[in-house]
Amino acid sequence: MPVILNIETSTDVCSVALTCDGQVVFNKENHESMSHASSLGGYVQGALSVAKSHHFAIDAVAVSRGPGSYTGLRIGVSEAKGLCFGLDVPLIAVDTLAVMTCAVMFKKDIDEDALLCPMIDARRMEVYSAVYDRALNQVKPVSAEIIDENSYADILTRKPVVFFGNGAGKCRDVITGDNVHYIDGICPLAADMLALSEMAFRNSRFENVAYFEPFYLKEFVATKPKNKVLSNE
Repeated sequence: MPVILNIETSTDVCSVALTCDGQVVFNKENHESMSHASSLGGYVQGALSVAKSHHFAIDAVAVSRGPGSYTGLRIGVSEAKGLCFGLDVPLIAVDTLAVMTCAVMFKKDIDEDALLCPMIDARRMEVYSAVYDRALNQVKPVSAEIIDENSYADILTRKPVVFFGNGAGKCRDVITGDNVHYIDGICPLAADMLALSEMAFRNSRFENVAYFEPFYLKEFVATKPKNKVLSNE
């Protein structure tokens, strides 16, 4: 089985995991808001040191492709591409929302026919989301949704839906009903990339390292700072 270095930086959490033969052999996470630039390099070096101590050769680098934070995705993808060039290994990209879904799809307290809806906060009342079944088949494609009381109504009339992720909190008072369920504390993590990155490796689903870009879903819009009036006081 492949040895894969997994990188996840799409939200406030920065994480790196080294996986081998279906097992996580190194895992580091920093849940402090947007500390990626200061944490990622050290975590990667830690993973490489563990690989060296186990006499593992890195077979691929996997990165969470988005959607998510523009800055976070840029940092993670830049690090992953640099590693691929330096180690001469292929690049794997996995869908961020699918990574989150992998973290909850085997929970025993979820109805077998329930659909899973990961949500990433996109500011104000907007979220990046998708809907999956328990086999990770996509029922509703990835999109940017402005949340209101009618969101996901067509699905909720048919099946229970479990909402989770840092965007789900803003929905609790808006999306309600007997088929609505919420799980707290779920965020995209490198350790949860294991199944997806190993599957991609087995199927040789690799990216063009030179030209790969994150999946932002929406264009980045920079806001100009307000002009300040200088005083002589």
